[in-house]
Amino acid sequence: MKLQILAACAALVTFSAGSALAGDPITAKLASPVAEKTKFIAGGAMFNCEADACVALAPTSQTFAGSTCKAIADKVGVIASFEGRKALDADKLASCNAKAIAKNGAAGTQLAKQ
Repeated sequence: MKLQILAACAALVTFSAGSALAGDPITAKLASPVAEKTKFIAGGAMFNCEADACVALAPTSQTFAGSTCKAIADKVGVIASFEGRKALDADKLASCNAKAIAKNGAAGTQLAKQ
């Protein structure tokens, strides 16, 4: 009986901690808007893209990362900013956009400067 109560308490603490530790939304502001609403998973979170932003409302601890930024840029194009509790610094943002800029050629370079 005591073991069941202990297990129930542990489960309650785990679920409570999970929601308390849920991160702030992660937003990728795009250099140019998407043509239509788009959804995809990157960095362990669902991103919803509309107009000039892709937002993950329920990010994981792995979502705010350069690899996630690269995955988003690969899907929707050049990213102007990538933010959660903090913003991705300029060097990491440039690295994030390198493939998308190469894919878009000169137009991508122009978008990245805006």
